[in-house]
Amino acid sequence: MKAGLALLAALATTLAAPAAAQDKTPPLGVSANGRYLEAGGKPFFWLGDTAWLLLSRLDRDETERYLATRQRQGFNVVQVMLLHTPKMTSRYAAPALVEGDPGRPRTTPGADPARPGEYDYWDHLDWVVERAAAHGIYVAMVPAWGDLAMDRQLTVENAPAYGRFLAERYGKKPNIIWLNGGDTRSEMRSAVWDVLGTTIKTIAPKQLMTFHPIGRTTSSWQWHDAPWLDFNMFQSGHRSYAQEGPNAIAEDNWRYVAQDMARIPAKPTIDGEPSYENIPHGLHEEKQPRWTAADVRRYGWWSVMAGAFGHTYGENNVMQMFLPGADTANFEPTLPWYDALEAPGAAGAGQMHHLRALIEARPMLERVPDQSLIVDNGVRYDRILASRGTNYAFAYSYTGRPFTVRLGTIAGKRITATWYSPRDGSAVPAGSFDNRGSRRFDPPGDTAPGNDWTLVLDDAAAGFAAPGRAQ
Repeated sequence: MKAGLALLAALATTLAAPAAAQDKTPPLGVSANGRYLEAGGKPFFWLGDTAWLLLSRLDRDETERYLATRQRQGFNVVQVMLLHTPKMTSRYAAPALVEGDPGRPRTTPGADPARPGEYDYWDHLDWVVERAAAHGIYVAMVPAWGDLAMDRQLTVENAPAYGRFLAERYGKKPNIIWLNGGDTRSEMRSAVWDVLGTTIKTIAPKQLMTFHPIGRTTSSWQWHDAPWLDFNMFQSGHRSYAQEGPNAIAEDNWRYVAQDMARIPAKPTIDGEPSYENIPHGLHEEKQPRWTAADVRRYGWWSVMAGAFGHTYGENNVMQMFLPGADTANFEPTLPWYDALEAPGAAGAGQMHHLRALIEARPMLERVPDQSLIVDNGVRYDRILASRGTNYAFAYSYTGRPFTVRLGTIAGKRITATWYSPRDGSAVPAGSFDNRGSRRFDPPGDTAPGNDWTLVLDDAAAGFAAPGRAQ
């Protein structure tokens, strides 16, 4: 009898687990002002990680290790690829499709839950979605890489069947976000992406959707008014100033945010793929320098200060789940993916949380970009990016150079100033003074790329907690 009761208790716990897990990821929506996201009606700061090939490269134990690590580091979104090629299989060698046809997903009902090797591809994805929810993580899913449409494997004929399958299977999961497209030119095979987006959105209207474009482009250029597009996403890409022509946006990813925010109607925007840490400048040029933790911090702070509702981080070895000796290596990886999660060279992953911590420490939904705060701005790495709320303001300097701020813009008679470190989340007091005129600020340390600091100005009467701490 005792054994039977224990078995029933264990079964009840197992059955209740998915519901409890989903409570950690309430449904997402767009804020009333059209600039931010909300989770269950509360402000939501998207801190994403690119785990494109997780489904095909990791088994369940490895997936659990990945999710637990990223949760600990403060990430709440992971971006994954469902179909990288028509021959996509899981780590357990289960194919996603019948004969490589996206209109015919391969499902095998009745697989034994006690034997993961017998799961089909979509059973495994079901499990990943549930485990992500248990870790408080949303899964931003790319239904198909752009090459499938370019090579006419995903077509206007089979996209409706594929979209219907996805939406009917995952359309009620609160931790699902759809990234239509897949590193592709939106003007190429546009009808395919439109019908895929329309199909999914019609069946799953409450789930958010965007378009993941090719590098140096944004979804808004073609899809801003599409009924299925809830927020914009741009890919600032992996090339340096030196690798672009004189008129290109290049590393100035804040310019994409400014362009998207000028569009009507207002829609949130985010850099869904900036330069990956530990990847060569330009991706394919192995002799080029590699992007560092300082670089990925700059991309995050620039875009968010410019008005983005969050940011996605990427690490070269992790995004492709690289293992030494693998014949699938791309872009000169050097570390096993599990080491790259924690290695000093991938310190940007942990540092990204300091960005989220500061934004969440002040009223998020009222924050707007305001470059008029900076009296003496610079260009490229010397540019200061600023934003403010009613009674607070932020100004980010990548090089830690001195700059002058115009006061009197936020509320309050007296201002309390603090230097906040994007590197370790530490705070250094910078004085208290009247909220009028202009004032010059000199960040700690020498002026140099990577000595980045964020100036936090608060209305002294507002009673805010120290920067980076939850209210």
